[in-house]
Amino acid sequence: MQELGIIMNGVTGRMGTNQHLIRSIVALREEGGVELPSGERVMPDPILVGRNERKLRELSEEHGIDRWTVDPDLETCLDGDDEVYFDSQITPRRPDSVMKAMDAGKHVYCEKPLASDLSAALDVAGMAEESDVKHGIVQDKLWLPGLLKLQRLIEQDFFGDILSVRVEFGYWVFTGHGQEAQRPSWNYRAEDGGGIVDDMFSHWSYVLENLFGEVESVRCLQKTHIDERIDEDGEPYEATADDAAYAIMELEDDIVAQLNSSWAVRVNRDDLLEIQVDGTDGSAVAGLRDCKTQGHANTPKPEWNPDTPKEHDFYEDWTDVPNNRVFENAFKLQWEKFIRHVVADEPFPWDFTAGARGVQLTEASYRSSEEGRRVVLDDFSV
Repeated sequence: MQELGIIMNGVTGRMGTNQHLIRSIVALREEGGVELPSGERVMPDPILVGRNERKLRELSEEHGIDRWTVDPDLETCLDGDDEVYFDSQITPRRPDSVMKAMDAGKHVYCEKPLASDLSAALDVAGMAEESDVKHGIVQDKLWLPGLLKLQRLIEQDFFGDILSVRVEFGYWVFTGHGQEAQRPSWNYRAEDGGGIVDDMFSHWSYVLENLFGEVESVRCLQKTHIDERIDEDGEPYEATADDAAYAIMELEDDIVAQLNSSWAVRVNRDDLLEIQVDGTDGSAVAGLRDCKTQGHANTPKPEWNPDTPKEHDFYEDWTDVPNNRVFENAFKLQWEKFIRHVVADEPFPWDFTAGARGVQLTEASYRSSEEGRRVVLDDFSV
């Protein structure tokens, strides 16, 4: 057994606490660490870093983690022997902290987006490529059970030629008037890195790229549907960030993707995320955990007649894809892969260059909305 010191910065936030600390690092520690190809095991040894002493102390005591520090400038913790730096702060703080960590020789793993703009993302990715450190970015949606089932269908050529992809994501986030909001207030302030394009389009970038092909162009309309919300102290504030975005993207191989993302929509579908893929030989609809298919042979033949009542139940024409395996937490799975990448040099393609492509799509989508036009995503090098 060997230990791997991990500096976890921003761990007091919602994602940092729940997905990265509790469901990933704490879970791996409880399982006895990460197994390497050699049969040896690596035990993650985290030090919790943040700005809120009370929250850090509570997390430390609750989960049996001995080390924590209030060190917002990272001056102390980067001088230590910990080999990995992890960042889940708000986006505007990330580039500077990540570059400090790389300058100190730490391997770096961080939440998306990599930066608030493409120029900063390319600076970070360029520094990573020129250094000897290993680097990776969170792309957790790739290990969701529903998307793994979709990946299986693609690998088995279930769809034939893929024609189009439709993504429906979102739910109603309460404003704080009458009912408490489910998301933090900074998500709705552009000056703090909020906005659904910033939050979700980095996800859509890697999901589309890994499953269907790289994004070549985008048409996007972003909106702030609700302009006032209530913050954590019960005070009203102006929502300056977009809470919905509607996009059409062209992918390689002439695939068209339509994506609706909204925190101002009430759910009338099977899940909060639904991805429909249509191909010449069949279609599939994937959610977070489930996936259902309809092949060419059992596709119904509807006829348009609005003057008669609907008698056909179109949901009955779909077949569930079986689980066929045990699915673990997506964040935990990628943490295992990154730890094996650091310690055993296993491949890890989800690097900072991939993170920069997500920022490129975000920036292009905002530009498309502002200028009211289709924006082509040019090739770039870091």
